[in-house]
Amino acid sequence: MGTSDLMRELPVQEAVGTVLCHDITQIIPGQCKKALFRKGHVVRPEDVEPLLSIGKEHLYVFDLTEGLVHEEEAVWRMARAVSGPGVMLGPPGEGKVTLSAEWEGLLDVDTTLLRTFNGQDDMIMSTLHTRQMVKKGQNLAGVHITPLIIEEAKVKRAEALCADRPIIRVRPLRHARVGVVTTGSEVYKGRIKDGFGPVLREKFARLGSEVVRQILVSDHEDMTVKAIEALRALGADFLVVTGGMSVDPDDRTPAAIRKAGADIVCYGAPVLPGAMFLLGYIGATPILGLPGCVMYYKSSIFDLVVPRLLAGDRLTRDDIAAMGHGGYCSACAECRFPLCPFGKGA
Repeated sequence: MGTSDLMRELPVQEAVGTVLCHDITQIIPGQCKKALFRKGHVVRPEDVEPLLSIGKEHLYVFDLTEGLVHEEEAVWRMARAVSGPGVMLGPPGEGKVTLSAEWEGLLDVDTTLLRTFNGQDDMIMSTLHTRQMVKKGQNLAGVHITPLIIEEAKVKRAEALCADRPIIRVRPLRHARVGVVTTGSEVYKGRIKDGFGPVLREKFARLGSEVVRQILVSDHEDMTVKAIEALRALGADFLVVTGGMSVDPDDRTPAAIRKAGADIVCYGAPVLPGAMFLLGYIGATPILGLPGCVMYYKSSIFDLVVPRLLAGDRLTRDDIAAMGHGGYCSACAECRFPLCPFGKGA
């Protein structure tokens, strides 16, 4: 049944409780022309006299009989159904509700469920790209009802669709105690100044974590292993090893990470910058081997992986492989990440 089939013409006095199908305009010659009542307005008893005073004795309306829901109630119910933890609902207006972040964290959108939702009649939902960091109060999505009234059955179907899981949520990041091992004889012996430490402190602090200690080592595997063990004994629950990630004979960081007991998920990632990235786990503790590009580029593999780890994901080889789509940074003159395609394909 289309909305035109539900439209009726009623005397104003009998239209109380129905929904206007069009704007009602008031014209005062030489003074003003304005909308007295907007399309979608539910006619109230106190509206009768103002309508009669401008010559509106009959109205074209939708009658909210049993089984029909007004757009504002419908869109509110749907917005509430699709939203999970960390999502706030704005007030309904003109058939739309805007969703925003209740706290800072990682945006999660169930894209499969979103596609199913948008495959239904008379309702739409549009969102930001999933798996990006969002700030508290940031707008994330909009839910919209296209007709002024909608069948109750459609609203209930949308609610049932999201009964087991929401379409959208914001996951807060845990506070990690990060231990950093910086390899390289040139840094260890003081020939050059370490550049990785300050970058990592700033990046982790921005994500709500802290670098509790950084240990400088040479390129010797056993020295790197002992440094990793020392950081674990200190209570570090997130480990990072920098430098020595290329395929040169004297770059031994991956071997040292394995020797420290890590289960390697990947050595190499389809992300530029970040191709020589390593991800592993020692028990539940993530350990990353970071290539030098993380130090020089504002956005890199670090920014795609670390927020997900801090949000609780245990990434697999398939997760890393999926980053190839969208994993190429365009190296714009002015970096606007995350407001860009980088990392948005996975």
